Amino acid sequence: MTSPIRVLLVDDHTLFRSGVRALLARQAEIDVVGEAENGPEGVKLAASLNPDVVLLDLNMPGLSGVETLQLLLQDAPQRAVVMLTVSEDADDLARALRAGARGYLLKNINADFLVNAIRRAADGESVMSEAMTAKLMAQFRQGGASPAPAVSEADKLTPREREILVFIARGDSNKEIARTLDLAESTVKIHVQNILKKLSLSSRVQAAVFAVEHGLADSRP
Repeated sequence: MTSPIRVLLVDDHTLFRSGVRALLARQAEIDVVGEAENGPEGVKLAASLNPDVVLLDLNMPGLSGVETLQLLLQDAPQRAVVMLTVSEDADDLARALRAGARGYLLKNINADFLVNAIRRAADGESVMSEAMTAKLMAQFRQGGASPAPAVSEADKLTPREREILVFIARGDSNKEIARTLDLAESTVKIHVQNILKKLSLSSRVQAAVFAVEHGLADSRP
């Protein structure tokens, strides 16, 4: 039997945490192992509980969500930290993704979307509310592409890896990429790991950001 996905909730609103805990308690494959009402407490609990996924509020008093995110990833760079927030601000989205968040979810998503997002994040995939995808693309295009660095960095990738990077930027899961390219899902997963390693990135979201910033997201696969 597969072990449950261990989830830590970090949010300063007690009622919201209680609601999310109650929702996730109905999922046999998810186990909420702890709750924290602020950033420092969340960092401390993450160190002792070693959760698979941290659901982290963006705007908290004291230590902000992005500052907390950076501390959470210091000791565990591969930890899946997903922002769960009311903020639809493109700058907040960009800061969180650049800091290493594996995803960015709005608190108005439905229960099924949240549960599926937790599963995907635990499996190493990026997750994002649909409403934020267009804002992600627009935000990183505003600064313009950086063709010179892009050429040298992208040249590290094989043609297949560049192809898969385009799908990652579009938010496709490993399963969706595998189906489109007629590959085994395990093969796609290996390609994704190679992409992250070659580009010195820690998450699929950062890979998507790289692709958008360097004009690769619009390439035809």
